[in-house]
Amino acid sequence: MLGASGFLGAALYKELYRYYDTYGTYHSGKIYSDNKHFFRYDLIADDIFELLKKLKPSVIISALRGPFPDQLEAHQLMTEYAARSGCRIVFLSSANVFDAFSHYPSYENDKTLSESIYGKLKIRIETLLMRHLPEKQYAIVRLPMVFGAQSSRVRELKNSLLLGEPIEVFPHLIINTTTDSKFSQQLHYIINRKLYGIFHLGSTDLIHHKEFIHDLITMFEINRPPIYKNVYTSNFDRYLAVLPRDNKLPKHLGITNEEVVAGSQKS
Repeated sequence: MLGASGFLGAALYKELYRYYDTYGTYHSGKIYSDNKHFFRYDLIADDIFELLKKLKPSVIISALRGPFPDQLEAHQLMTEYAARSGCRIVFLSSANVFDAFSHYPSYENDKTLSESIYGKLKIRIETLLMRHLPEKQYAIVRLPMVFGAQSSRVRELKNSLLLGEPIEVFPHLIINTTTDSKFSQQLHYIINRKLYGIFHLGSTDLIHHKEFIHDLITMFEINRPPIYKNVYTSNFDRYLAVLPRDNKLPKHLGITNEEVVAGSQKS
């Protein structure tokens, strides 16, 4: 697993290591240096191809972060390795591959188009996988906003509330969400069943961003009224949500926004 020391990567490692011979990469942190299942990997300086040849993985999970050009180069080498070895790649993508569209939620086989640099990077890596690997060798997992008790989003909200700082909300933005723990369970299922293609792993229902943030904040039990900074990017409702239509997972692996709020309180 590439990026196993990050928020999503750590949640995935915790979910998978008891069932699979799981290895992960980290960039810094003494906590990982004594773990023989973790390898230090510098996205800028190190050669991912050499690490993959050493580990010989049957599945590569990419949760990499870092400079965009280096991410792209690493995924090019990763794809080359997969094409030679026959291993599978699971790539964590984002709802931002659709951020140029605003009038409706997005489904797996909808055309991608992004206005953001982040979304454009994800599209380039998705395209790389789809052009150079057979479909059975990749799973592209598109995620909405991910929350959880240890997420930076939740920590920032709590800090802003405690300090009395304005909390930025988007009243006209319609989203769906998920938690790190639910996403990890879903990905475990995808890997175990050897599923392939494109997956949208957001909550089954949609909600306005401001309403969701307010629901989340009211659960913090911090006795201080929030100060909201309303940001309007449009005069009308716009969507940034990914919903499944072609690759649906079993119902017990679904999640609602209400459950995301509740799941983001647990440590």
